[in-house]
Amino acid sequence: MQYGFLIDHRRCIGCHACTVACKAENEVPVGSFRTWVKYTEKGRFPAIKRHFAVLRCNHCSSAPCVTICPVNALEKRADGIVDLDRDACIGCRACMQGCPYDAIYLNEDTGSAEKCHFCAHRVEKGLEPACVIVCPESAIVAGDLHDPQSRIATMVAEHETLVRRPEQRTGPNVHYLGVEPSSLVPGSAERPSTYLWSDRPPDKPEPWPAGVATLPDTRVVLDVGHEVEWGWHVAGYLVTKGIAAGAAMVAPFAADVGLQGFAGDWLPEIVALVFTMITTYLLVVDLGRPKLFLTLLTRPNTKSWLVRGAWILIAFSITVPAAMAARWFGFTDVAETLRWLNAGLGISVAGYTAFLFAQCEGRDLWQSRALLPHLLVQAALCGTAVLMPFTTGPSELPLWFAAALGLHVAFSNFEARPHGTENARQAKAFLKVARIGNLKRPYRLAMVGGTSGVAVLLAVANLHRLHAIAPGLLLAAAVVAIAGLFLYESVYIRAGQLPPLS
Repeated sequence: MQYGFLIDHRRCIGCHACTVACKAENEVPVGSFRTWVKYTEKGRFPAIKRHFAVLRCNHCSSAPCVTICPVNALEKRADGIVDLDRDACIGCRACMQGCPYDAIYLNEDTGSAEKCHFCAHRVEKGLEPACVIVCPESAIVAGDLHDPQSRIATMVAEHETLVRRPEQRTGPNVHYLGVEPSSLVPGSAERPSTYLWSDRPPDKPEPWPAGVATLPDTRVVLDVGHEVEWGWHVAGYLVTKGIAAGAAMVAPFAADVGLQGFAGDWLPEIVALVFTMITTYLLVVDLGRPKLFLTLLTRPNTKSWLVRGAWILIAFSITVPAAMAARWFGFTDVAETLRWLNAGLGISVAGYTAFLFAQCEGRDLWQSRALLPHLLVQAALCGTAVLMPFTTGPSELPLWFAAALGLHVAFSNFEARPHGTENARQAKAFLKVARIGNLKRPYRLAMVGGTSGVAVLLAVANLHRLHAIAPGLLLAAAVVAIAGLFLYESVYIRAGQLPPLS
């Protein structure tokens, strides 16, 4: 059984009755939408035609929001409806990154995600969804797509219909009949600064990037806005997690790279533990419902890499203090053995985000195959940067740091190349125009300014006549590199969310 919708755009008049009925039936907050009508105009005056597209959750056969949700708040029911338990939701917004259709929003009043649930409370009583009964033209058909005798199955079989973003392979169950195809292809039409009756929502002020073509004489003149849900907290978490993981990865080689005394015996573990705690804080404080954080452990979705990542961080948080305790009580050999275990866990800490981002089906930029090695290189960059100023005498650590920085730049340039899906190409173009606060070109600052500044500082630090101030120069190089990495991560996270999905 699979409930679904067919939107007959041969009949739709764009009246928004479905939107209003949905809001009234489900108490949808002002500014948020479970179903909405997008207007696209084609042609030039006087030969212009306006097309409507009714957009909503697709109740996918293979729903990525269900897979990525860490607390099983989303469920694919036996009748095919993708339902959401608002009481269980922790407000992590991962489902919004997993949805390729911008169909989920965060209720700012409750901190919970919400979406179209096919009016399940009505369907269970034998009633049709509110949007169906209110449509004055009977343009919305709901029913069981698996029942060949149902009206919706018959219409899908007899007519050529379209679905949204079939390349995502999610199995959408909202079919469109007689729709203008460009209305279903995000970013294909020009998005002017003002809409039909209003300015565009201010959530994404960046201009459409040059070099990304749109269809001629085709404009979106009405659509809803979708916020950038993951911001500096996620960028900061990537950096702090990289520092913790990188310190653990360097720790087994501490004596070999000139870390002596306290810096060699204790500093890597202290850095790893402190920055793991900061990482955890950033993850918790960014939730819509931070008090429900522990439900990651009490009702975990084991398929979600948010849960698997939490397990890795917990294990790391146990083994790092264990190594410190072993050294404190004189079990030096045990401590050194645990350092190798921590290095392995550090690789997992640094790399699991690549698998989490792979579950973000709505953000094709984040699904690069190069992301896993890039995250490991970033961890090596962070770990060597933090420990490098504490080396004594000649050390290979600045060389390791420089090599990691060079590889980070190489991976960044590779990920910025225009390849992949149309969504990925749009996101890569947004890398160069994405804004962070008042910074209009932070990507250039991160890639050019940060890298050249570090190179100069390292070169000066290696001058023999300046040996006395070399540690300060190395510290400055470390600060510039990590600041540059934070800027890069901020742009990377934002750019992935800028292309429209509707």
